[in-house]
Amino acid sequence: MAYWLMKSEPDELSITDLERLGHARWDGVRNYQARNFIRSMAAGDQFFFYHSSCPEPGIAGVARIDSEAYPDPTALDPASHYHDPKASPEKNPWSAIDVGHVQTFSKVIALGTLKLQSALAELALVQKGSRLSVMAVTPEQWAAVLGLLR
Repeated sequence: MAYWLMKSEPDELSITDLERLGHARWDGVRNYQARNFIRSMAAGDQFFFYHSSCPEPGIAGVARIDSEAYPDPTALDPASHYHDPKASPEKNPWSAIDVGHVQTFSKVIALGTLKLQSALAELALVQKGSRLSVMAVTPEQWAAVLGLLR
């Protein structure tokens, strides 16, 4: 099993939305490196659900990957703000994935707290200038974040 961190704006999809729904499609990723990470995910992998672009950015819970990657339908939908006019049904460069809820944390682990952890110094999230919405997390980083819940 691999570990990941994926960012979502809470007004788009929050951990509480995912908890209520149980399952959702993770779509709208428009960065090739992040898309490649999505394509390398496997059902059963877990990820930290990170709330971004909000008053309290941070890790809000844990979710799991429920499917293999597939073509992102929002790229083909002119009504979607993730629409890509260069995409076609035959050549859609973007991928989506289905996810499921695992755990909602009682309190968001704030970005400031994450930046203070020496065990997370190499995590892309805390690197200066990193803006990836999907990133790999090592087993050691995964354990370090979960250790902050104690």
